[in-house]
Amino acid sequence: MPSSGHRLREVEHHPLLAENDACDPSSSSSCEADAAGGVWFIRDGCGMVCAVVTWLLVVYADFVVMFVMLLPSGDFWYSLVNGAVFNCLALLALSSHLRTMLTDPGAVPKGNATKEYMESLQLKPGEVIYKCPKCCCIKPERAHHCSICKRCIRKMDHHCPWVNNCVGEKNQRFFVLFTMYIALASVHALVLCGLQFIACVRGQWTECSDFSPPVTVILLVFLCLEGLLFFTFTAVMFGTQIHSICNDETEIERLKSEKPTWERRLRWEGMKSVFGGPPSLLWMNPFVGFRFRRLHTRPRRGGPELSV
Repeated sequence: MPSSGHRLREVEHHPLLAENDACDPSSSSSCEADAAGGVWFIRDGCGMVCAVVTWLLVVYADFVVMFVMLLPSGDFWYSLVNGAVFNCLALLALSSHLRTMLTDPGAVPKGNATKEYMESLQLKPGEVIYKCPKCCCIKPERAHHCSICKRCIRKMDHHCPWVNNCVGEKNQRFFVLFTMYIALASVHALVLCGLQFIACVRGQWTECSDFSPPVTVILLVFLCLEGLLFFTFTAVMFGTQIHSICNDETEIERLKSEKPTWERRLRWEGMKSVFGGPPSLLWMNPFVGFRFRRLHTRPRRGGPELSV
């Protein structure tokens, strides 16, 4: 690893405003609407497909739970309570998914590596700063460049195609809530599937569903597989995220075995910094801080852009 002095010389030998290192506006065609003029949204084909698939799978699970298992049931309170619980979990999961996808994860302003900005930093003699040659920005401590978002992200944990966004400083909370609510909804769906199979076997598959027995079996089996896969994936991700927060170490920093040069916020201090404030039920609420914005599209080079 080069020394700090060597890294400083690299910065000195690569002028901040060199022509071959200038930002290319067309390179952000798959990126977000910047600053106050728009809403953060990554125009990545794979990520958008994964996000749509996620929503479709949740809608499918809700369809099977409501129309295959609960509504045909003769127990009113059983159907009401379980329907309310599952739909609340699904709503909270999808809301957390939207907040994760449409929240700026902590992007560093693009193209701020200018002489004027450097002078405004009032750097001490010999102080080392780092410049990202890909997005022409001054990289803060713990920031990493994402090749999909085409931006440097503060405290970047990883880029998740299922939420079509990076998980970083400003949206990690919503990603944790998304994984938690999906895991809980998956467990609930699996329990309901088990009870439904028992009821159908006892009733000889005659009155347990409005669908034919073969269709009912196919729908329930597919929901069981979906629930198992979703629970396994989201439970592991939830545990990994909580571990990272409590140790104040992102996944990238852990994989690169980066030695901490920052003051770590361990356990509850780390949780407070991510979820905001002391422990409360507000930690579980994905709507905290949400402000309704009227969106419209405006033409731009590279495709339409969502803007306020």
